[in-house]
Amino acid sequence: MMASPTATESETKRSTTVRVGEASGDRIRLSVYDMLIGMVYTPRTFFYRETLDGDALRASLSRTLLNFPMVSGRMKKDPDGRLSVLCDDAGVRFIETHASEPMPDHGPHHTAKKGINRYLSQVNPLQVVDGDTPLFTVKLTHMKGGGSVLGVSMNHAVADGSAYTRFMESWSKEHRGLGYPAPGHDRGIIDALAAPVAGDARPDNDHFTVTRRGRKSAYVARILLSSIAKVTTMVTTRFTAAELATMKDAAMADLAGTERWVSTNDALTAHLWKVLGALRDRPGTSMEKLGLLADFRAFGGGAVPDGYWGNTVTNTRPEMPAAELRSRPLGEVAMAVRAGYAENTEEKIRQETAFLCAEYEAGRLKRVLPTMTLDKFENTIVINNWSKLPFYRLDFGAGTPFWYDVPALPTPWTVLIAPTPADEPGGRDVHMAVPRALVQTLQKQSWTDRFHCYADSGEASALTFGSPKAGG
Repeated sequence: MMASPTATESETKRSTTVRVGEASGDRIRLSVYDMLIGMVYTPRTFFYRETLDGDALRASLSRTLLNFPMVSGRMKKDPDGRLSVLCDDAGVRFIETHASEPMPDHGPHHTAKKGINRYLSQVNPLQVVDGDTPLFTVKLTHMKGGGSVLGVSMNHAVADGSAYTRFMESWSKEHRGLGYPAPGHDRGIIDALAAPVAGDARPDNDHFTVTRRGRKSAYVARILLSSIAKVTTMVTTRFTAAELATMKDAAMADLAGTERWVSTNDALTAHLWKVLGALRDRPGTSMEKLGLLADFRAFGGGAVPDGYWGNTVTNTRPEMPAAELRSRPLGEVAMAVRAGYAENTEEKIRQETAFLCAEYEAGRLKRVLPTMTLDKFENTIVINNWSKLPFYRLDFGAGTPFWYDVPALPTPWTVLIAPTPADEPGGRDVHMAVPRALVQTLQKQSWTDRFHCYADSGEASALTFGSPKAGG
């Protein structure tokens, strides 16, 4: 049954199913990395000044799905218990509606997080496997007086952030009549990574935990409770290109004479780790860990082609005592970040895949969680850097988005780094989930000054508190 319009929508709502019109009938078995994710959905919203053409979007989406048959398929359980996507062209849900409000002037100082769900089509993840539940949904909201919001949500088991964005970019190019490379869907490529080391694979893994029976369920319940109780508040701020350049220069100055080098993203990640570590104010001897997500296609020795479309995310966790994190120069912390990413070698990825494959064969994969995920409530800050993804190049015939946003995150100490729009290139918009108990502390000017200590005087971006009841 279709949900009733929200207070911001008119009574006009059109819901359709977009299909290719033909189905291969292929059944693509998920990889161990796909199944590790679960049936959660990843929502994203893109805000456009000009009004998008719904009919044209549906037509171009249909053409794009021809190259991405998993997106219009349905999740099925195989006789042996493994999950597959049946490429039956069951279709994508596409809702088009009109709002009774004008387009808000969203940006880092006015995020869309409060009420963002009005722009998304919701899916029950418990009804995905063996149900007629779409793996991708679209909601196109036309604002009063012009402009549109494109809200999309994709099942994480079929695509990680990079693959998801590649689909959106392919749709954008298809819409404008441009070419794009066809993706690869062969999940066997992933399991094959384990073959060279299967004989001497380790029985454990530094970055994944086989949880005790019931612990994963308890963790999921804690996430749900956190979401309902709104224990976190999203804090957003923008770092300009000039500010980042000064930050990197400062990090490099700390490393003068060492012949070592760090990137802008290394410096920003280190800076965020230091400031958030100070905000946490844990005892000096406590170990502070940093969860770093990375796409392992770049580390697989060419075994995973660039065109592979699925989940290819791994993680590492550099650490240091809290007092040391607070006192060490930025450049040295940035080097720790860089060393953390460097741990992603071909051997690590193969051993990791072999471990996950062994856990699947033993029937324990459902109990495996990334250790950094389990520790997010305790000693780990997780940073997901999306700054190179082309969010602001998604042109569907009416220009590129002026703002991109995601809903509030239920787990504390999770940080998303996004690119900035075309009118302010080279910067970073940082979205941080922090405990609500710390909001009043963060509202003090001294914390804005800490985050933006590399900005020119008077040019520091304010911290924006984007969740309901922030600071209440």
